[in-house]
Amino acid sequence: MFIQTESTPNPATLKFLPGQTVLDAGTADFPSPEGAETSPLAKRLFGVSGVTGVFFGNDFVTVTKDEAADWDHVKPAVLGAIMEHFQSGEPVMAGEAQSSGHKEFTGEDAEIVGQIKELLDSRVRPAVAQDGGDITFHGFDRGVVYLHMQGACAGCPSSTLTLKMGIENLLRHYIPEVTEVRPVAV
Repeated sequence: MFIQTESTPNPATLKFLPGQTVLDAGTADFPSPEGAETSPLAKRLFGVSGVTGVFFGNDFVTVTKDEAADWDHVKPAVLGAIMEHFQSGEPVMAGEAQSSGHKEFTGEDAEIVGQIKELLDSRVRPAVAQDGGDITFHGFDRGVVYLHMQGACAGCPSSTLTLKMGIENLLRHYIPEVTEVRPVAV
């Protein structure tokens, strides 16, 4: 098994591509070891010293390390944990996948929210998946769009710039009702 590694805009996060499907649908975010019990692979990765976050996409695993840890020490252990897991035959997720998609929204702005979600799905999410993360809709209130950043996007130094200059400008261009984009922590 050959696992490719890619850097992300977040220096604390690396993207690992095992060359096979990680999740059939959706994504799964584990920003801390609590909650990792639903995933044998996440549990295994949190067993590596220095790992503070795990995120799964369709064909990749994103791992975040703490500031004190050095990738020269963490990366080989993460590669070993991923390889061990896929060779063990265990599932990535025990039971239902976590599928962290957009938050449901009903109300008078439902049509605008539908447009926001469509733009996020067609233009934004594929781009941030390339960087090992995901951005999902969390809310809309009086022109302000609230987005949840996951994986490499969470805590990335360039995430504010991505939100303000990239996503906010895109949404404001296509949807005049949008005035601002803000991140939310869930």
